[in-house]
Amino acid sequence: MWRGYTMLYYVLRRILFGAFVLLGTSIITFVIAFLVPADPAVAMAGAKADPQTLTMIRSQLGLDKPVYVQYARYIGHAAHGDLGRSYIRRESVTRLILERFPATLILAVSAMALALILAIPMGMLSAAYRERAPDNLLLVLSLGLISVPVFWLGTLLLIAAAISLRSFPLGGYSGWKSLLLPALTLAFGLAGYYARILHINLIESMQQEYVRTARSKGLSRGRVMLKHAMANAILPLVTLAGLDLAGLLSGVVLTETVFDWPGIGRLAFDAIFNLDIPLIMGTVLFAAFLIVAANLVIDLLYAWLDPRIQLGGL
Repeated sequence: MWRGYTMLYYVLRRILFGAFVLLGTSIITFVIAFLVPADPAVAMAGAKADPQTLTMIRSQLGLDKPVYVQYARYIGHAAHGDLGRSYIRRESVTRLILERFPATLILAVSAMALALILAIPMGMLSAAYRERAPDNLLLVLSLGLISVPVFWLGTLLLIAAAISLRSFPLGGYSGWKSLLLPALTLAFGLAGYYARILHINLIESMQQEYVRTARSKGLSRGRVMLKHAMANAILPLVTLAGLDLAGLLSGVVLTETVFDWPGIGRLAFDAIFNLDIPLIMGTVLFAAFLIVAANLVIDLLYAWLDPRIQLGGL
């Protein structure tokens, strides 16, 4: 029962901390948006608009009010789930984000699944053949995958698809074929990183006393690794994958832009390009919310899986 109260107290404290994080994120984003030397009214009406039109637009949008008044009004509406209306699209920001979220969700989950499918065998093989040719080869491959810039890899895959895979669409979202290239673009870098993390964790786990005991009982190295060492080695990967998935769900700007993917990342890119402040604020706050929520869920999952973990700190 005492642990139940501790868990409840911890959850409430983390929720409060998350609220402060979101508040701080909103303040920083709002200030940065207004420090940009550009006028949203000009972005809406065009550079050739007359001063009277620009003045009218600023008044309609409330841009003629002091910044602190604009922020107070914005945060008051945001607390009730209203993220305002897009300056350019003239639609609800909340609705725009929710409309784009399914496409980003499909891309994020697919990329994460591919990354884990690639990373787990790579990490296990690398650990099994430690300091031998397969390990060295997989080390070079992993570092190469980590080092390749996403936009360069995405462009390269597009060129390769245009030349040799002409049945694959080169942009937009029109089924699994259009999903494969952007998902691979995101998965490769994650797979390289996860493979190295799993390799290191497996090596450490294989040196533990309980693993040596299992080996002394005649179990093969592969069986010991899979049945005993893997259980501990995979836990840090769960944390990384959870946080990375939250980041992917908040939108991957470069990948979605390169592949013209209709997700939140592309929406954020368009918002920044058009200086659409409500849409910029909305996408940033949505990303921050997902990351805060992911942190909380992962911490609680750890505490549930391992009762020895102390629920202390923030």
